[in-house]
Amino acid sequence: MSTDLKTRQVVFTDHARCRDCYRCLRACPVKAIQMHDGQAAVVEERCIACGTCIRECPQQAKSYRRDLEPAASLIESGYQVAASIAPSFAAVWNEWERKCIPSALRKLGFVHVSETAIGAYEVARATRDYVNENAGRAHICTACPAVVNYVEYYEPQAIGLLTPIVSPMIAHARHIRGLLGADVKVVFIGPCVAKKAEADRPEYAGLVDCVLTFAELTDWFQRTGIDLAKCEASAFDEEPVGESRYFPLPGGMARTAAWSTDLLDTRCEAVSGFASIRDAIQSAGGQSRDLLIEPLFCVQGCVCGPGGLSEANAYEQKRRVLSYAGATTSKNKSVAGNCTTENIHESNANALMNQYRPRCPLDPMAHSEEAIRSVLEKTGKARKEDQLNCGACGYLSCRAKAIAVLEGMAEPEMCIPHMRRLAEQRTDRIIETSPNGIVILDERLKIMHMNAAFRRYFMCSDAVCGKHISYLMDPANFERLVGGEEDRYETTSRHKNYNLICHQILYRLPEEKQYVGIFVNIAPLLTNQKKLEQLREQTTAQARELLEHQVKMAQEMARFLGESTARGEELVRNLLKLSTEQPSGERDRWLWDTYT
Repeated sequence: MSTDLKTRQVVFTDHARCRDCYRCLRACPVKAIQMHDGQAAVVEERCIACGTCIRECPQQAKSYRRDLEPAASLIESGYQVAASIAPSFAAVWNEWERKCIPSALRKLGFVHVSETAIGAYEVARATRDYVNENAGRAHICTACPAVVNYVEYYEPQAIGLLTPIVSPMIAHARHIRGLLGADVKVVFIGPCVAKKAEADRPEYAGLVDCVLTFAELTDWFQRTGIDLAKCEASAFDEEPVGESRYFPLPGGMARTAAWSTDLLDTRCEAVSGFASIRDAIQSAGGQSRDLLIEPLFCVQGCVCGPGGLSEANAYEQKRRVLSYAGATTSKNKSVAGNCTTENIHESNANALMNQYRPRCPLDPMAHSEEAIRSVLEKTGKARKEDQLNCGACGYLSCRAKAIAVLEGMAEPEMCIPHMRRLAEQRTDRIIETSPNGIVILDERLKIMHMNAAFRRYFMCSDAVCGKHISYLMDPANFERLVGGEEDRYETTSRHKNYNLICHQILYRLPEEKQYVGIFVNIAPLLTNQKKLEQLREQTTAQARELLEHQVKMAQEMARFLGESTARGEELVRNLLKLSTEQPSGERDRWLWDTYT
């Protein structure tokens, strides 16, 4: 693999699509999903690349690393590139399309095209030999990289049970390089996302240059305009022998190795799906009998891998693989047990061996009981009986979720029952503190609940709960709702016994068969309106009185002004008259002389 591919995460989240549903967390077998602000991120250090979250996410927010461009660039760069295609391709394409796949791959530029089943046969032989040499205990097959990751990360006590054999992909890559030379580039094509992570393992460096899913291969065909219908039928460059094409199905490895073909054989347990694998691994420890556990992480095997394309259900895909394997196995069956057949490259036995080691995803964190209890208390789960362990948050127990909160993987708000209780409490709080009276009646108009304002308005207590509403008021308005005349009724009524005038909003809750009444006391408003009208009348009267007074004063002032003006005019006339007359007599002459 190129350096840039190794640094990129295999499974990741498209945050633009994530919708805070927790489905990926519920589906993830190892809880490698970190929730933060409602977004679900895949934690690379915990992820086993099984692809379960990719299949399960309804919003397609989970995806895997796309390696189509690097694969195409290998061919464009002039390298000799070989294609190793998983036998589960038979589940994706129908019979005539399968015959055209080799030609289509050659059109893309591959110089060698063969099935990974060739490597599967070698793996089956090596596994059979190892189990026979180490009889009397349990063995876990290592063909599925997701299972290997799970054991290395989360079941380290079972490491010793893993058969130290590589997967068919690795075995076939070595087989191809042995045929074509060390310089050849190898591209694996299959339905498995975990294969991308497997190719990145340091011990496999330089063996598999790129891993594509069937979905990526189809995209490649579309980009280059390759139509299977226009490709001729052709054979692969090598044909696998034996029954190795059954490898993608549960029990396929045991059948290929001729270990067992009996589903009831107690020496072999072919299991698929995480729950069955976990139980089989945990029960394998301490076994003192020959037991071969053949696990495939995807339910019903590789045909249901997250990188597949088929719209058919798992059993239809399984039937297709059975049909393909059955049709091609009969002609190779005669040489299945011949280890020196020319159709099989003789691999060095040591080349098929690999040692698996524990890989702790994160340093284990010790959390005190006090810290765990503190988290539980925050979500109302301090008591055992309050710990529902419903799994709605994605964790199997409330305690496991509390530990995840302490590790930064989960948020307290993920507890759906707790958040529902909080929402109900907020609703109850709003109703209880409302300044308006609220009453809820059952289908017989008996009082079920009432808030503080209603009790205050109608001078009652909770003792009236269970009694008919007529105990407090005229039920006529509620009876209109019961009669089905209206679903909602609004009116204003006077309740003389309580000195109330209420604006009433009454409505029904059909599903609950209940009736709700909201009472708004408008008596204070009416009182205020009356006072306002009185004040308005008083103000009008005072204004009228003031106006009349001002008019009267103006009239008086006008009268006084008129009299004063008349007197002034007479005085002026007299003065003028005096000023124009000649002085007569001794006294008048003296006055004249004095003032003139």
